[in-house]
Amino acid sequence: MELTINLYSLSTTWEYIMSSLSNLKLVSSQRKKVGSPTEARRKKLASKLYEQIQLAKALRDGNQYAPLKMRTIRDKETGAKQRIEVAKNIKPWWWDENGKICLMIHYGAKVLELENGLNAVEVDDLSALVQTLELIKAATDKGELDAQITEVSQMVKA
Repeated sequence: MELTINLYSLSTTWEYIMSSLSNLKLVSSQRKKVGSPTEARRKKLASKLYEQIQLAKALRDGNQYAPLKMRTIRDKETGAKQRIEVAKNIKPWWWDENGKICLMIHYGAKVLELENGLNAVEVDDLSALVQTLELIKAATDKGELDAQITEVSQMVKA
């Protein structure tokens, strides 16, 4: 097998590429990092709080909240992979205790300590729970829980 290269067509192609590039505005640039690890942790907690808010609102209104996620399954007969939507299982962060609702804020598998030695919020009903969750989400967006999130994330790494 012999490989022949036509130098004329190769140089013509190269000239075409170079003439095409001359029409573009070329700059020297580097992509900036999107955010700090603290911002990423804050965003993660805020998204989980959003899910809890939606779950509490649905429960308050007598509806169900089941967001969908994509999952890949393999067909046993053909072995082909297929992506399907399945309901995401969201566990509530609250429970009923003596007629009151207690709420714990989770970051991953750990519970955030909101104040020294205090890790739960007590509310009267589901409407107050929704308001409390929205208040905590707003505090998270402002960065008021960054110290607690960092502390818990350091525990996970250790």
